[in-house]
Amino acid sequence: THTHTHTHTHTHTHTHTAVNTHPEQWVPFMLRRPGSSWGFGALLKDTSVVGELVDESTVKKMILTFEKRSYKNQELRIKFPDNPEKFMEAELDLNDIIQEMHVIATIPELYHLLVELNAVHSLLGLLSHDNTDILNELTDIDTLHESEEGAEVLIDALLEGQVVALMVQNMERLDETVKEEADGVYNTLAVIENMAEFRPGLCTEAAQQGLMQWLLKRIKAKMPFDANKLYCSEILAILLQNNDKTRELLGEMDGIDVLLQQLSVFKRHNPATAEEQEMMENLFDALCSCLMLPANRDRFLRGEGLQLMNLMLREKKMSRVSALKVLDYGVIGPEGSDNCHKFVDILGLRTIFPLFMKTPKKMKKVGVSDKEHEEHVCSIIASMLRNLKGQQRSRLLSKFTENDCEKVDRLMELHFKYLEAVQLADKRIEGEKHDMVRRGEIIDDAMDDEFYLRRLDAGLFVLQLVCYIMVEICNAGVPQLQQRVHQILNLRGGSVKIVRHIMRGKITNDFKSSCQHIKPIFMTLGIFVHSDIIFITFKCIFHSNFCYCKCISLFYFRVFFIIFTGYSY
Repeated sequence: THTHTHTHTHTHTHTHTAVNTHPEQWVPFMLRRPGSSWGFGALLKDTSVVGELVDESTVKKMILTFEKRSYKNQELRIKFPDNPEKFMEAELDLNDIIQEMHVIATIPELYHLLVELNAVHSLLGLLSHDNTDILNELTDIDTLHESEEGAEVLIDALLEGQVVALMVQNMERLDETVKEEADGVYNTLAVIENMAEFRPGLCTEAAQQGLMQWLLKRIKAKMPFDANKLYCSEILAILLQNNDKTRELLGEMDGIDVLLQQLSVFKRHNPATAEEQEMMENLFDALCSCLMLPANRDRFLRGEGLQLMNLMLREKKMSRVSALKVLDYGVIGPEGSDNCHKFVDILGLRTIFPLFMKTPKKMKKVGVSDKEHEEHVCSIIASMLRNLKGQQRSRLLSKFTENDCEKVDRLMELHFKYLEAVQLADKRIEGEKHDMVRRGEIIDDAMDDEFYLRRLDAGLFVLQLVCYIMVEICNAGVPQLQQRVHQILNLRGGSVKIVRHIMRGKITNDFKSSCQHIKPIFMTLGIFVHSDIIFITFKCIFHSNFCYCKCISLFYFRVFFIIFTGYSY
């Protein structure tokens, strides 16, 4: 299986500044008294404040005071909408109590009081004042994890109050050319990130409540690059991670085109700063996530995504590393067939095979390992061997015969490189298993899975791809290729049996992951043909009972036939 994992460390810093108001140009922000600060760090340093407010009764009193001042402020605003001086004092009083309430973020076990005393509704009302600082601090991810129960209560209440929809509406009306309003957008995004990290399941709901549409609109807005655009790209990548519903929603909103348009800037130019590079990587991650949904691969094709990735690979800029990964995601699986054929038509073979022959030095400079590069290239070639037909397949196979089969030589070099790496990992794992048995520990299925993941990480996944390519070219009806593979195997002490063993192991573990209740000890092989899909029924032994497993496509049938019989078909 081909999986995509998205990890990101949030490292943004943000400094709040006071708002300067002018009688003739009233800005409806929460006012600050002279010397006051929004900063959470300042509150933490003030131990006397923390000491006073840690008591539950004091927190209750604080919340009730906040409710009263919030109501009074709202009442005066409605009564004197065109005369700010009439509610300026109430505004300042409300700001003071909000300042005090920031300390509640240090005691999440008392979050339930915010809900019980109905303060959440008033907190959400602060959004109309562009005041999201306190929500940001209350939902800080480290704080939320200090008291899971209190955090759950608060998050439930916020979601019940349609917090995401309200925040999106608030961001829609903000003018980011004004620094304070841009700060408000940043804080709002921080609240969304905190909530999504604590409860990943809310990403779908958040995206559907207008967040996805707003993020795409903000990302493609013709504005100078800033911290908010970077943050939007990060939130977008988070929404799309492991979530087919948000991927589908983005595809329906023409989000693939938006991502491609934004990334096209980097085909001939490197990002100007480290922050802009981070945004570029976030957009690439978002695109990779989207391509895991089959329907989006067609949108990627129609949006000329293949042409853009091909150009990026040729231009040798910083974007080349991620373009290779995107190409891998775009051609994988049966749904990538059209992309495979198109890639050959746009002369993509001239691009990918130089990358197969050697890992570019520039890729190493940007932190990409040889293994990661070789994994993506081999995966792309394996996908093309699986999906291509007719003339395009012949063009691909002819590449392996060029220059006295130099690409077969490179393939075999990779085979022995990763075979050695896997054998070393196996030796370490067997040693650990031996120690566990000696201590009387049981090696269960979970432990076996962990060992298998370690083997994959050591190079088994790349080795499986290399072996699959070997199997395909040896059974493509080109004697020259088969002879070269066998010749190198014999010269270097390899064997066909090892290749079969590696492929059997891959097939077995693929079935274990898709049919968790079946131990794939293959007893008999039956074939049922329907349309262009071949379903294979395996009679398997599981706890002395016979189970039946209905499986897979022509790809696996071809591999099974070759691996288990040793003959082409």
